[in-house]
Amino acid sequence: MGDFINSAPLFVVILLLVVGFALLVKGADFFVEGSSSVAKKLAVPSIIIGLTIVAMGTSLPETAVSVTASLVDNNTLAISNVVGSNIFNLMFVIGVCSILSTIYVQRETVTRDIPFSIICALLLLGLGMIAVGDATGMTLGHFDGILFLILFAGYIGLMIKSAMKARAEGKEVEANDEFDAEELKVMSYPKSILYIVGGAIAIAIGGDLTVDTASRIAIDLGMSQTLVGLTIVSIGTSLPELVTSVVAARKNEVDMAVGNAVGSNIFNILMVLGIASAINPVSLIRENVIDIIILVVFSVVVWIFAATKKKISRREGIAMVAMYLVYAVYIILR
Repeated sequence: MGDFINSAPLFVVILLLVVGFALLVKGADFFVEGSSSVAKKLAVPSIIIGLTIVAMGTSLPETAVSVTASLVDNNTLAISNVVGSNIFNLMFVIGVCSILSTIYVQRETVTRDIPFSIICALLLLGLGMIAVGDATGMTLGHFDGILFLILFAGYIGLMIKSAMKARAEGKEVEANDEFDAEELKVMSYPKSILYIVGGAIAIAIGGDLTVDTASRIAIDLGMSQTLVGLTIVSIGTSLPELVTSVVAARKNEVDMAVGNAVGSNIFNILMVLGIASAINPVSLIRENVIDIIILVVFSVVVWIFAATKKKISRREGIAMVAMYLVYAVYIILR
């Protein structure tokens, strides 16, 4: 497939990129439906399904792209895809939603999730800053990937413990995700397995297509792999979150929008980069360090907006979208 993409006309490559995105999104949906159905048949509580299988499902496109990029030593695409998706989710998706409808933020999001997402970004930044003085660059090695995955498992465990405690106290519990685990359909085991296997195959093919076509587009248009990852790939893998959030905003059902985006950002850093670097070391370049710093700054901005009156207003949403557009112009021009 790689040889065909390298020799195909550019419009065919762009079409294959769209196909890759579609396979990633639908593959993730099928995988989540099949896995969740099996979990429900095994009597796993819905809240645990929502906080694990379903929540991680939205990060499967980023995981597929970053892991595939890592396997073919396209490391700049692996890291820029994650950072770009996080910035897009945080500033553009939440910003657009709050312009359409004021977003009310839950207390746990302000006191637990946003601070932890900043800690994750700072941990990634700390590793990246070491690279500044090294001409060869910094590498997230196998140990770093395992460390990320351990932190990810701890975060999931904390969320499950918190959710189960809240449920025991009779409080309403929602997972940080746009899916409702209570409404997931239960299928037969053969059909569930078909969904899981088919979804996994679609994700694998979609990830491979996305990485190969993005690399070809970068070469043809004279763009860096970092720029392609921060723009085309990161926005493409985040489109499902944007569409879902906008639809929810138009229905005035965006109470979980901030929690969804922040949770996705934590998953992307700890799970996506954790898996990618545990399989194959991922290199960071200077541009990655700058983008991670910007991610930290944007996270603090959203934290301040969310902490004031526990909501994000239309004016703050306009400011967030404007900041993202300025950032987009900056990465294109640099």
